[in-house]
Amino acid sequence: MTKISTKLNYENKIILAPMVRVGTLPTRLLALKYGADIVYSEELIDWKLLKSVRRINDVLGTVDFIDKSDGTVVFRTCQAEKCKVVVQIGTCDAQRALRVAKLIENDVAGIDINMGCPKEFSLKGGMGAALLMQPEKAKAILSLLVQNVSIPITCKIRVFESVEDTLTLVKDLASTGISAIAVHGRTKSERPQHLNRNSTIKAIAQALDIPVIANGGSREIDRYTDILKFRDECGASSIMVARAAEANCSIFSKQGLKELDDVIIDYLKLAVDYDNSPSNTKYCVQNMLKELQETPRGKRFLECQTLEQICAIWDLSDYCRKKQLEYQSKGILGRREVTPDMFDKCAKKPRLDRDEDSDVQCLNCAFIRVNFQTDPDLPKSKLMAYCGKNKIKLPTYKIINEDKLFRAIVTMEDKKYSSTYWEKNKRFAEQGAALACCVYLGLIDKQKLIDDGSILE
Repeated sequence: MTKISTKLNYENKIILAPMVRVGTLPTRLLALKYGADIVYSEELIDWKLLKSVRRINDVLGTVDFIDKSDGTVVFRTCQAEKCKVVVQIGTCDAQRALRVAKLIENDVAGIDINMGCPKEFSLKGGMGAALLMQPEKAKAILSLLVQNVSIPITCKIRVFESVEDTLTLVKDLASTGISAIAVHGRTKSERPQHLNRNSTIKAIAQALDIPVIANGGSREIDRYTDILKFRDECGASSIMVARAAEANCSIFSKQGLKELDDVIIDYLKLAVDYDNSPSNTKYCVQNMLKELQETPRGKRFLECQTLEQICAIWDLSDYCRKKQLEYQSKGILGRREVTPDMFDKCAKKPRLDRDEDSDVQCLNCAFIRVNFQTDPDLPKSKLMAYCGKNKIKLPTYKIINEDKLFRAIVTMEDKKYSSTYWEKNKRFAEQGAALACCVYLGLIDKQKLIDDGSILE
């Protein structure tokens, strides 16, 4: 049975490779802006997507797949990339892979199965390069997807030591009806310091009648023309670029590399526009800065925790603040507005929000660690010092745990205090509750917290 549609053409394309934590929406859009033809998402594990819920984000103009347990964005996409984005799935089960494919097929241009990741997590789970040693299972996954999904299906592999064994494998995989195959020219045990096996990729390209996408050449790629040279050396239909794009996404530009600061500014604007998480944004910029993290500016950047703090390093704090205020006025759902019952209308109301907890004094405050770098005492320490000074009983903390989210109630002299926000760990939940208590006791200035973003009003 053939595919219903082959919208995505893999011939003569320059592609952003799937990269862990880097291949999120801002990076993909930046690559397209600079000239990439197709962009791959980071690898998304099948069960992670299956426990997500699809939501239309009217504020951002995106489609979000959100983890039902903690509200984090598993995958975010938008109309600007819909015809050019390929989601890479990590899986070892054909039926599970199909369920994921049916979940996302109307929002993306293609689906790729990761058969090349050599990391221990993937191998132990029977995913990634583990599938190379189980060709029948690999074929079963690809065949089921090709026969039941309306968008192109591809896979990405690594090579074997033996060219003959590699050719046997790729011919088997191609027989499933996949639209293209991406080949990283190193074995499972080889790393970037090893030479890419360009000749093996060339042999694969000569043996197959579907597009072959060459990968693994970033050591040889310093500018756009090197991408074309690598393609020619591999005899491949298309080229997939990873590390060179991670360091400077303007590698896709025919006009040549842009200054790194300009690339970072372009990236940060997209991160702000699409409300990218601060931690992911920071990780991506770190991969651009590399050794520049050791400079005075780089060290200031490493201290940043919020998106606005990161943007301030590149004089974009006003841009970030205005955009965030705009989104808040439109009712954007931020990470801190996530509650355990928000994705399940039948769920029981979280304990901290029930009538029996009505005596808790709550404040819309969040503990942001970086805001206390110049303060020797964190909120919990401030409360302990206050108790010692006034010779009163030390505070006690009660943790509320709902679906991997945490809030805390701190009790001081028979009065209870809490933050309204649910946190992803107990430690921050306790500090948030202590912060609320400190504000009510006058130990921390409320206006200062409003100014630094710890309190949203």
